[in-house]
Amino acid sequence: MTGELAALVTAFFWSCSSILFTFGGRFVGSTILNRTRLVIGLCYLSVLHFFIYGKFLPITADSHSWFWFGLSGIIGLVLGDSALFQAFVLIGPHLSMLIMTLVPIIGTIFAWIFLAETLSFIKLAGIICTISGIIMVVLNKHEMTMLNKKEFMIGILCGIGGAIGQAIGLILAKKGFVNNFPGLSATVIRVSTATIVIWLFTIISGRTKITISKVMNRKILLTIASGAFFGPFLGIWMSMVAIKWTYIGIASTIMALPPIILLPVSYFIFKEKITWKSIIGTFIAVSGTAIIFLF
Repeated sequence: MTGELAALVTAFFWSCSSILFTFGGRFVGSTILNRTRLVIGLCYLSVLHFFIYGKFLPITADSHSWFWFGLSGIIGLVLGDSALFQAFVLIGPHLSMLIMTLVPIIGTIFAWIFLAETLSFIKLAGIICTISGIIMVVLNKHEMTMLNKKEFMIGILCGIGGAIGQAIGLILAKKGFVNNFPGLSATVIRVSTATIVIWLFTIISGRTKITISKVMNRKILLTIASGAFFGPFLGIWMSMVAIKWTYIGIASTIMALPPIILLPVSYFIFKEKITWKSIIGTFIAVSGTAIIFLF
């Protein structure tokens, strides 16, 4: 039950971080948001790692761990999350996180194509169920949204990009867990590698000064720091614990619950109109994800 409980906690943490990052992204933009939250998240993680293991970074980890967790961080946290944060800004946290229910589906399809795993009828039914639920919500949201069609579609595509990045990131991270490697150390490697890569690009592109100047506002910095606490710190750490102690499919299914958690949040905080189509579509999508791995 350790992995399943960690996955459930992760779902709540990611729901909190998605709300905070939506506000933060609308203040400073998704790219600056991602750069900033990785640095803050790494600070949280490194301090905790020091108190538990006596060092800020798992420098004694072997090259196998650094390679797989590092590559997982680049694809999942730099590329995937950059796309996801742009989706937060354009289409809001509920629809963005609903699209993230595609993560286990993408993982299943990749395993079918590249690892020759069998795609059973029940898994195919789950995939169709999830996609149908997402389409129902997307079409309903498009009817009500104030965004123009181009912005809305870009937001949808960014959400899909985020799901692909996270799916690949989880698969790569799973390969790094050998010899009972600690989940916290794995998270530190992922976040530290992602932070180094994203800031190298920031420096090379000459965006360092504007990035720092935009996050110096106290309200913005507090919002991003709070989101980083629930996301890169607690959320990613718990997700690593989840995939370490249970099957990646079960963990991914439970971690796909934020769209349901975010339904009342979207109504009360973001003042989105929640229709029965949105509610039913959300439950259909999450149920489809569960079917893939639980039956």
